Amino acid sequence: MLKKRLIFTLLYNQGQFMLSRNFRLQKVGNLKWLQTNYNFSHISFSIDELVVLDVARNERNTEAFCEALEALTEGCFVPIAAGGGVRTIEHARTLLRSGADKVVVNTALYQNDGFISELASEFGRQCVVASMDIKRSADGSYQVMAECGSKCLEGTATHWIEQVTNDAVGEVYLNSIDRDGTGQGYDMKLLDLLPPEMPKPVILAGGVGNSTHLAAGLADPRVDAVATAHLFNFVGDGLKQARRSLIAGGIELPVWDTQLLESLPGQQKQDGDCVD
Repeated sequence: MLKKRLIFTLLYNQGQFMLSRNFRLQKVGNLKWLQTNYNFSHISFSIDELVVLDVARNERNTEAFCEALEALTEGCFVPIAAGGGVRTIEHARTLLRSGADKVVVNTALYQNDGFISELASEFGRQCVVASMDIKRSADGSYQVMAECGSKCLEGTATHWIEQVTNDAVGEVYLNSIDRDGTGQGYDMKLLDLLPPEMPKPVILAGGVGNSTHLAAGLADPRVDAVATAHLFNFVGDGLKQARRSLIAGGIELPVWDTQLLESLPGQQKQDGDCVD
């Protein structure tokens, strides 16, 4: 049986890390603040993956983002996915050379028919994460939003999810705009939009306020991983405690020999020992 995954997401905007509530951004702190409150060489023991997204609404500074990415990835042995405005192969290559293991793509999923296939051909489909932002309409239906949640795509969310699923992507990051940053828990109805036989792993995001919400997401057989981007809810040892709570509750997460890993402060990603 494949293990489930716990993912931590960081939102970056022009040198600052952000909180997001319904896609409205609030500045929290710079890289120094983040490294003071989150030691990623140790947080690596509490998460299975790290996602870092450049969510700038205006022109992005890819060079500055990659510098921050390189700093975050130092000593962090878990896989890292990075994205934000990825439209070209060269942009994706720059992220991968800056420490990312996967590339997160959002708006380009719907704009360029051949781009995703080109990405998969160049780096492998397992390297491509399809990020989809979903919003509930007043009539209860769901729509897919692009361009940082500012553009509503014509057609049903089910249609777009099926199209993206059939494309050359490795997994789908499904994010609720309505629950984003609210701490009210995941919108589990998003999972009903998936194809009956979902062929790709699903990451559920948007709404986590505590470890109970993480457990609820992971308990659904349609969910392969859960993500949280709430910096304050899991500051300090919050992620460690959340992981312990999930494992104690019977969630099938990888169990890391933290004593062994912590004895190797200069360990690289491949040096981690997973004991099961």
